[in-house]
Amino acid sequence: MVFHYGIDRLDLDTVQAIAEGRIQAQLNAEAIAKINHSRSCVDQMAASDKAIYGINTGFGPLCDTQISPAETALLQKNLLITHAVGVGEPIAKAISKLMLITKVHALSQGYSGVRLEVVERMLKFIELDLIPVVPEQGSVGASGDLAPLSHLFLPLIGEGEFWQGKESIHAAEALRQHGLEPLELQAKEGLGLINGTQFILSHGITALLKMRYLLDLADVVGAMSIEGMQGSGSPFRPELHQIRPFAGTIEVAARMRRLFKDSENMASHFGCARVQDPYSLRCIPQVHGASRNAYYHLKELVEIEMNSVTDNPIVISAEEALSGGGFHGQPLAMALDYTSIAAAELGNISDRRCYLLLEGLHGLPRLLTKAGGLNSGLMIPQYTTAALVTENKSLCFPPSADSVPTSMGQEDHVSMGSISGRKLNQILGNLEKILAIELMYAAQAIEFRRPHTCSDLIEENHAIIRAKVAKLEEDRLLKPDIDAMIQLVRNQAFHVAFAVN
Repeated sequence: MVFHYGIDRLDLDTVQAIAEGRIQAQLNAEAIAKINHSRSCVDQMAASDKAIYGINTGFGPLCDTQISPAETALLQKNLLITHAVGVGEPIAKAISKLMLITKVHALSQGYSGVRLEVVERMLKFIELDLIPVVPEQGSVGASGDLAPLSHLFLPLIGEGEFWQGKESIHAAEALRQHGLEPLELQAKEGLGLINGTQFILSHGITALLKMRYLLDLADVVGAMSIEGMQGSGSPFRPELHQIRPFAGTIEVAARMRRLFKDSENMASHFGCARVQDPYSLRCIPQVHGASRNAYYHLKELVEIEMNSVTDNPIVISAEEALSGGGFHGQPLAMALDYTSIAAAELGNISDRRCYLLLEGLHGLPRLLTKAGGLNSGLMIPQYTTAALVTENKSLCFPPSADSVPTSMGQEDHVSMGSISGRKLNQILGNLEKILAIELMYAAQAIEFRRPHTCSDLIEENHAIIRAKVAKLEEDRLLKPDIDAMIQLVRNQAFHVAFAVN
């Protein structure tokens, strides 16, 4: 399969496949024609006496200062080097690569006026795995991600750094090693490169790819905990959810029913005297389902943004470059903040189930150990989930609700969406750890329900756990067990995808 930049439509699976090298992505004749036509329009505007923002004027509050054709190249270089003021640790190389891929797609739609040579050099970087080093802090999310994108494209002019293994190498040296000369940017190109939301977008893509798995895993973990608690399957019956038909709720309830299918353990206590389970068990469809709804909303917006032009100004014709606010990160920022709450809530309810499993209810021993007193059992890992849950709550403050004026008031409302994207990924990283600990708890609880077996899907996942973490018989150092569980979650080793019909 070949993906054609600027022509075909990106979605979550396609952009992941391009980044992983499973799909070849290239320019075709139609995209090349669009790029060349747009560039021709810019060349004509740059040669005119009419002041056109971003083409023959300064930027931001200097938009009323006209620049002569002779100074155009220096203006573009100065734009990159003055805006590359990011600080902090570098973002993951994989996120920088997504920024390159999505930026190529945006430029290839023919509204930015960047030369074909520049786009081809970006594609060469991807081909050679020359991925720029981009600091994580410094973007306010409008005029897009100016600082991160400046760092992403400094290597085009021989400045900045590339990743080389886990270290970095100066861009000029890396270009020399590959026989590449630095480019000299021309009119509009600097602005076309650094105006855009690709930093926010790539964090959103990364979060969605991770959250998609964690949503499925959360259902599996919750079902394992219900099996361990010998909870009721009644809250997942379709009759309850058909009369309140939120898409996420219906999906989760169906998944839970499949996870309990043919479970001897669930059948063994059918008709018992217990009337209701705590909310963290019986409200899984409502809570996990609401988080799924947030995920689907963000996915819809991210896939729109993947296929959008977020440059400014956009090239309409040889006479007009339209200046607006297409770079503003608010459409993603607000949804990223909402999804941060959704991800944090998956951890919140998971911690409640961990606590519940330790209470010694319904035939389970307190702290999930038969030798309590001398042994603390699994008491203390729940302290860790409690700490992670609180950390996630503190990360849920919505940066999109804040705005600090920049650029002498010209950019007086900004989205802070870059911070929203980074924080969502932090929350998801904590969620991985919380779910890993609940999995360890649920697996231990299921041991006390033997010889009854659970459903095939739960037994498969229980076996994955036991291949790395033994049943806790007496106290031992738990840190290696927790680390092993976290690694299983990060490696997406659990079986979470299945048909529910």
